[in-house]
Amino acid sequence: MSPSITSSSSPPNFFTPLPPLPTGHTLLSFPTPQILLVTLNRPDQLNCINAAQHAELHSVWEWLDREPRLRCGIITGKGRAFCAGADLQEWSSRSSPSDHSNSNSHSSPGTPPSGFGGLSRRRGKTPILAAVNGICYGGGFEMVVNCDMVLASPSAMFALPEVKVGVVALAGALPRLGRVVGRQRGMEMVLTGRGEGGGSLTRSLGMVMMVVVVAREGKKGRGGIRGWWKRRWRLRRRFVGIVLMG
Repeated sequence: MSPSITSSSSPPNFFTPLPPLPTGHTLLSFPTPQILLVTLNRPDQLNCINAAQHAELHSVWEWLDREPRLRCGIITGKGRAFCAGADLQEWSSRSSPSDHSNSNSHSSPGTPPSGFGGLSRRRGKTPILAAVNGICYGGGFEMVVNCDMVLASPSAMFALPEVKVGVVALAGALPRLGRVVGRQRGMEMVLTGRGEGGGSLTRSLGMVMMVVVVAREGKKGRGGIRGWWKRRWRLRRRFVGIVLMG
């Protein structure tokens, strides 16, 4: 089945074929021919990721690293959540009572070697920016910790709430979180499950680069994460041109 491409932007001509996305839970668009925008498309489930979507996202990020025309990727969520973590209904249905009693890990079914959403343990070289537009819990937060850059809306909320249900976040965020925000602050988030807004992660911890007021849908202007990224890319290209010209 062909990939789910949003109608607002048609795919450029690439050297490699786009990965198949049969579920419709992952949307691809291209703000510019060099930028891949990935949108999690399960708004009614707060963009929780199930096993089928794990496989899709893994293939998308692998394709991003293979395709020479693409310079970076962006991941965001549709609706009021970025990603609320694993699909707990699927997780519960696939786990027997003995599994719950013998394991304290909260691993989502079908998680690929590259981790939750193909991102939390990803080793690819093409930079990925997380545009966090709302709730970012559990596995969603673990994806963000391993992204190269993070932007957040004023409504963004980050948390690792696994401790509140007696499990552990084991998709790769624990060692990275300590390096990013510091051991003590990272332990506070992990051991209490307390949430942090994008503003606090920007001012005191440095994890979020900037809190961005996203432009309303259909409203034209310079606001929003997409416009910010375009302006930053133009400035970088201009700077590189000046350096090369001497």
